[in-house]
Amino acid sequence: MRDYTNIKPYIMRIKSEYKLRNVAGETIIVRQGTAQIDLTKVISLNSSARVIYEALAGKEFSLEDIVEVLTDEYELGTAKAEEAAHAWIDSMKECNLIEE
Repeated sequence: MRDYTNIKPYIMRIKSEYKLRNVAGETIIVRQGTAQIDLTKVISLNSSARVIYEALAGKEFSLEDIVEVLTDEYELGTAKAEEAAHAWIDSMKECNLIEE
């Protein structure tokens, strides 16, 4: 049987050129250094997505780190937190905000 104890967890990072901004009561992600903003591609975050983003921006993180943020911040069981973490990762990847 193969030994899996030394396998590194899947590591991600939010791309550094993206920053959170609060505009008209909405939390959005904007790309820094872009002269023109394409408002057809605004990325808006709900409160739990914002909590995860703020906790992990500028750091390397894994699925387990996201689960920890969610279970610490909200009254979620591990299974529900993992489901939400996968959804957050999928959304961030779809918007090309995470580098691996």
